[in-house]
Amino acid sequence: MHTFAAAGAAFLICVVWFDLMFDVQVRGHDGDSVPASALASISGYYRRVTREAWPMNRLIAVVMLLTVLVIVLEIVFGLYHWWIGWISLVAAVTAIGLARVRTIPNASRLGKSSDSPEEQSRLARAIYKDHLYCLAAMTLVLVLQLSAHGRHSRHKEVPVRATPQSAVL
Repeated sequence: MHTFAAAGAAFLICVVWFDLMFDVQVRGHDGDSVPASALASISGYYRRVTREAWPMNRLIAVVMLLTVLVIVLEIVFGLYHWWIGWISLVAAVTAIGLARVRTIPNASRLGKSSDSPEEQSRLARAIYKDHLYCLAAMTLVLVLQLSAHGRHSRHKEVPVRATPQSAVL
């Protein structure tokens, strides 16, 4: 199961990475409004991914749900040390919850480009900070899930006894 959770986390890390390639344009403009060219670039990106990318943008929601479901199943079946599942679950749910409750609505609103430049700057900065958290949280999930297999597994492999050569002949 860790393979599916790790794949889901890796996919979501890639999505956040692409978002961050636009989000980083807010850096260096802390007290001021973000320059109009950067806001246009960021809002254009979020218009495409939140409004114009249907049905592909729904795949992200499906992967989010499946990743959480697989982690819950790992916990229920006790496949790995308890802390791997629970920390993975908390990290995934907080990142996905943040995205669902705040980041996606902010990105959708920013994609409309209907607010003042100051409000668009605030939204762009909030999205950037949210994505930094999501990147860290999903990276933690990925590392935990990759480490779950092998030395952290609750179930140890039973070594196969070698058959004496005389029995084979």
